[in-house]
Amino acid sequence: MLFADDILLVDKTREGVEGKLELWRSTLESKGFRLSRSKTEYMECNFSSNRPTEGIVTLGDQVINKSTRFRYLGSIVQSDGEIDGDIISRIQVGWLKWRNASGLLCDRNVPLKLKGKFYKMVVRPAMLYGAECWPLKEKHNTKLSVTEMRMLRWMSGFTLRDKIRNEHIREKVGVAPIEDKIRESRLRWFGHIKRRPSDDPVKRVEVLDLTYIKKGRGRPKKTWLENIRNDLSLLDLNENLTFNRTQWRKRIHVADPT
Repeated sequence: MLFADDILLVDKTREGVEGKLELWRSTLESKGFRLSRSKTEYMECNFSSNRPTEGIVTLGDQVINKSTRFRYLGSIVQSDGEIDGDIISRIQVGWLKWRNASGLLCDRNVPLKLKGKFYKMVVRPAMLYGAECWPLKEKHNTKLSVTEMRMLRWMSGFTLRDKIRNEHIREKVGVAPIEDKIRESRLRWFGHIKRRPSDDPVKRVEVLDLTYIKKGRGRPKKTWLENIRNDLSLLDLNENLTFNRTQWRKRIHVADPT
């Protein structure tokens, strides 16, 4: 084994991060591994107006580069807690998948329903990786929806000049709106969380009390639970239904047009 995979270290203080980093370095090197100092970065998430932002993180006598975002397990994590970078990254990955299959998707001899099936199996899952945890804003929904419709119009051979309604194109290719599929994914994850035991880590995070944190000025950030509350209201759902897994999945399911 020549190298270890990426490692994420988390702590509340710089000193704590440095201590964990040094522990990993010494442990890895004692086993014959090497910690790449040039690739090691740190990111500070300062969600409280009380905490200072000055200072550096070091490994021995080397100063570690500071970053405002990083990729972990396929997702982009930002220091400000926003998801703009992750949305853009997912769209780029979706277009990459789409272009790799453009020979099929742009072939007029291929039935539209078959193109739609390929899109649902390959392209859409790539764009929605991690979507169940996104605290989506309206601008994010719009960006994803516009991207999807561009793909579907291109697949079906229509342009905006043809003045064909989006709903008509979706019926032809058999693809439900991406916003609805995101909602389904989000509610499926919500149901999973609600059914977990109270001592489960993901359950503990859901009920974590953060009211003690003094927030800075400006409008509060959109939260994932706000999305969930809107979803429950829109679909007229009671969260107690989550404990019946079969019924919950049935109520939140979004079927693609046939």
